[in-house]
Order: sequence, then C-alpha cells, then structure tokens
Amino acid sequence: MQKDAATLYKLIVLYMLYKVDFPLTNSQISEFILDQGYTNYFSLQTAINELIESDMIRVENIRNSSLYHLEAAGVEAIEMFEDRISDGIKQDIMTYFENNKYHLRNEVEITADYYPSKKEEYFVDCKIKEKGNVLLELKLNVLSKEQAIAICDDWHKDSSDVYSYLVEKLMLK
Repeated sequence: MQKDAATLYKLIVLYMLYKVDFPLTNSQISEFILDQGYTNYFSLQTAINELIESDMIRVENIRNSSLYHLEAAGVEAIEMFEDRISDGIKQDIMTYFENNKYHLRNEVEITADYYPSKKEEYFVDCKIKEKGNVLLELKLNVLSKEQAIAICDDWHKDSSDVYSYLVEKLMLK
C-alpha cells in the first residue's frame, strides 16, 4: 500500500467519525469505503489498526461489533489535514450519511450484550442511547446462553416497544 493512499484511507475514516456525533461500526465504515471502491478490505483494516495504535481512534467491542470513537488526536489530525480529502470524497461521505444516518445511529445506539455470571447463568445488558446518553438500560439474569442470545438478537427490533411500554406504564397514576 502506497504511503499517500494509506494516509488518504486514514483521513477518510477520521473524516467519517468527525462528521457524526456517534461512533461507527467497522462494518459501517467498511461498507461505505468498499462500496465506493476506494480501497480493499485489507488496506482499510490496516489503516484502522494504525489509527488505533496512534490513539486517533478508540475501539469499543460490543458483542460482535467494533465501535470506533474519534479521539482528541484524531480531531486534531482531521482538522489539520482535511484539505487532503477531495471534495468528491467528502460529498460521497455526506451523501452516505444523509441516506443512512437514522439506520447508522440506530445500529450503534441500541446495544445488547451478554456475559456469563454464575454457573450456567448469564447477565444480559440492553441499552438505548441517544447522542451518547443512556435513555434506558435493562439488565436481566437468564438461565441459559440461548436465552441470552435470543434477547440480544431481539433487542434491536423490540427496544422501542419496550421503552414505550415502560414509560407509559410508569407514568400512569
């Protein structure tokens, strides 16, 4: 991978994270960059790993997803070198966000993960966030890994209904 190309891939990742107020997953970043044909998967992952190693981005692992957060060093870098990204690439990024922002945000702000607790039991931690603030956190203790997985899998589609139900139920006097 040429040095200039590698630098551009890093700047694209930094710019994407700079333009949203929530973290992005590896798959969201990869989907955009690979669909646009800017580079291949391995070059992109190398660029992301180098950004992590240089403390420009931070990774948070939740279940099967890696969420990337922009760090202060990354903000400083993108503000200094944003002009090295062509206007066409910037427009592609902004169009991608305009077309997918609700889905992208929903994917990272509604999370569910599980952890083993006692013998044969699991804790399930389900969250709904809005702009980084936790609106609802639901922690459950279940009897099997299968139950934990089922709850995590269903949380994305049912979290809004659960939240609405709880608010309605708790506000009725």
